[in-house]
Amino acid sequence: MFNKILIANRGEIALRVIRTCKEMGIKTVAVYSEADRDSMHTMFADEAVCIGPYSSSESYLKIPNILSAASITGAEAIHPGYGFLAENAEFSEICEESNIKFIGPSPDMIRKMGDKAFAKSTMRKVGVPVVPGSDGVISNADEAKKIAEEVGYPVLLKASAGGGGKGMRIVKAESELHKQFQAASNEAQAAFGNPDMYLEKFIENPRHVEIQIMGDSHGNVYAYGERDCSIQRRHQKLIEETPSPIISSATREKMEKAAILGAKSVNYEGAGTVEFLVDKYQNFYFIEMNTRIQVEHPITEMVQNIDLIKNQIIVASGGEIEDPPRVPIGHCFEFRINAEDPDFNFRPSPGKIEMIHFPGGFGIRNDSHAYSGYTIPPYYDSLIGKLIVWGVDRSHAISRAKRAFEEFLIKGVKTTIPFHQKVLENKDFLNSNYDTSFIEKNFK
Repeated sequence: MFNKILIANRGEIALRVIRTCKEMGIKTVAVYSEADRDSMHTMFADEAVCIGPYSSSESYLKIPNILSAASITGAEAIHPGYGFLAENAEFSEICEESNIKFIGPSPDMIRKMGDKAFAKSTMRKVGVPVVPGSDGVISNADEAKKIAEEVGYPVLLKASAGGGGKGMRIVKAESELHKQFQAASNEAQAAFGNPDMYLEKFIENPRHVEIQIMGDSHGNVYAYGERDCSIQRRHQKLIEETPSPIISSATREKMEKAAILGAKSVNYEGAGTVEFLVDKYQNFYFIEMNTRIQVEHPITEMVQNIDLIKNQIIVASGGEIEDPPRVPIGHCFEFRINAEDPDFNFRPSPGKIEMIHFPGGFGIRNDSHAYSGYTIPPYYDSLIGKLIVWGVDRSHAISRAKRAFEEFLIKGVKTTIPFHQKVLENKDFLNSNYDTSFIEKNFK
């Protein structure tokens, strides 16, 4: 087992990793930009090293600076969290060459499964259902047109590299295709340095459901149930829940088996999610795989009674993970609390938090790096924290969430708390009658 781990990230995920390391008796190193000098993760780590100025390109994305911090502090491993360098194959490779363990998949695995076209082709070969579309990267708009004619409109253009909704366009008619292809490709080039696109049939009114998996170097791959991530805005998730209220036990079993089959086919090691679209008939289609821990991992931890970060560290150190429980206990939601104004198209609202009071009580978990007096910098994502609410069933979890939000106070910046409170009163949400277009339909 490692003696010291450097966390190459910031905010709540850095603090989350630090907590597990402390429980495992592992020393921690926080890295921070000038903008994050007063962030809580720098206070609770055993050591903290400044790695650059405010810009993420000069700090959290600066590989030489991070490796230098690991070297001078004697860190044996690096946990990348999510975002930034978490799915960067070059970073994983350089860590390997520097005799520092990257807590995540191998460089080759990140490259293969991070390439959506390759991942889709791999899944298809082993019999995992995939959305009809191109077999791989599309070279130009004319090729996209031919495939669109075969699968039928509407279609979805997606960047082969990256995520977060960048380089993604829904095309409803042939007349839009050339313009949208160029726009998506240009956006992908700007965001990921890779203009490659692929095309798939657009599944209308789907649920976005992902399976949490974990693999180790001993050939084990386990599934830890599903998370329903359908409440999203511009492909950015806002509310997640587990188990999914629309997935039957038979469908869940099929999805877990498909996820395990796909992961085993590439000898996957580490934490990952296999993501699917599910239609109203509970047909499910593979869309992509994320080779990292997810923002929404806490809800799986709550219902499965497992520490996924601990398992990541065990796997990275060469250990073997245990078979998880098969039946989830209760129901859990995660509400992302962002510094955004939902009344003005979710406009960012950075600034100083004058006062913050987190809700408490049984079944409540707060993952946050914020505190009264903390200034939310404008340079990074707007996530203040995550409210995780557990209940014995979905109805109980919703009642508890309503109570929790009554106690949740943040002054000084606008937040998404009022948005979440409105969702919790929405009849369609309460009846589990929602899909990925929920916000578009209900919150214009």
